[in-house]
Amino acid sequence: MARIDRLYASHWLWLRDWLSPQTRCRTRAEDLAQDTFCRLLERSPGEPLRDARSYLAKVARRLLIDDVRRGKVERAIMAAIAEEDLVNAVTPERIVMATQMLTALTRVLDGLSQPARDTFILRRIEGLEQHEIAERLGISISSVRRYTAQAYVQCHAVASLD
Repeated sequence: MARIDRLYASHWLWLRDWLSPQTRCRTRAEDLAQDTFCRLLERSPGEPLRDARSYLAKVARRLLIDDVRRGKVERAIMAAIAEEDLVNAVTPERIVMATQMLTALTRVLDGLSQPARDTFILRRIEGLEQHEIAERLGISISSVRRYTAQAYVQCHAVASLD
């Protein structure tokens, strides 16, 4: 634990400053830097850490990508809600239901394995084809199908609770 404390003390400010221009929000950069160190705590204690900054930057970059993708999901859902608002009147009940659904879907995405989450987001949010996803992630098309199916099953389970 003392090693983590030293890493935090010597690298947190650097990491926050490294993330700030990418997030364009100092508070968001601070949150991502904190999340990065939380991930470091989840790491096996016996694993040696050769280059701390390189490792922290790699983890932070992945968290930033997840954050951007999550933002895209939220914006897509909010756009769908806005579109629905043109057809149907907004009621407090609908706002609560949409917020609950968004929260549940976010939990589902957070609970998926990284490959399943990446595959789902690339397919549903970014609109990539299966072969494009396979190429981008360096996996087979059958893996893309399997991961996508896993994500759909989990999302459908949440949607069915409605």
